[in-house]
Amino acid sequence: MNKLVLASNNAGKLREFAQLFAPLGIELLPQSAFNVGEAEEPHVTFVENALAKARHCAQATGLPALADDSGICVTALHGAPGVYSARYAGEPKSDQRNNDKLIADLAGKTDRRAHYVCVLALCRHAGDPQPLITEGEWHGEIVATPRGEGGFGYDPYFYLPKHGCTAAELEAAEKNRISHRGVALQQLLRKLRENQNP
Repeated sequence: MNKLVLASNNAGKLREFAQLFAPLGIELLPQSAFNVGEAEEPHVTFVENALAKARHCAQATGLPALADDSGICVTALHGAPGVYSARYAGEPKSDQRNNDKLIADLAGKTDRRAHYVCVLALCRHAGDPQPLITEGEWHGEIVATPRGEGGFGYDPYFYLPKHGCTAAELEAAEKNRISHRGVALQQLLRKLRENQNP
């Protein structure tokens, strides 16, 4: 496997993943290079949505495909926004409106615990019966006032007690190392290396 299609059109995600796959001699290509449209994400779990996206992309391109499904789960909201994190406040997608809704929904609640989730699914072909699946979590709490300019999504409100800052205040390299996506990706790279050198 020397080529892998990323089932996403997110340029930042492509750049981040491409750097991590390069040492394995794997070239990562965006699905837009093959005119593949966004897959449906009808499921209520991260793993089902990640698999749906990876299979859709592998089928459309005939190449191995990698997809991720990520979001934030807030304890006091029974795991919401969850898989609906990107569209929590409805269409069109807006980080600002999503964050405003989250803070409003948490008004009066003392339990501010939350965690980011990332599930990665890699299908070697569309009918792969045993796709590689990894999952990462990143625990913190939601603060009422945003802090920091980095990151995206809920990062300015996602406070990390161990670090004394929000995800948006972390250096990019540190965030990539400890985040939900970073953890899931390191697990996936480890599995790929094991498959290359059994």
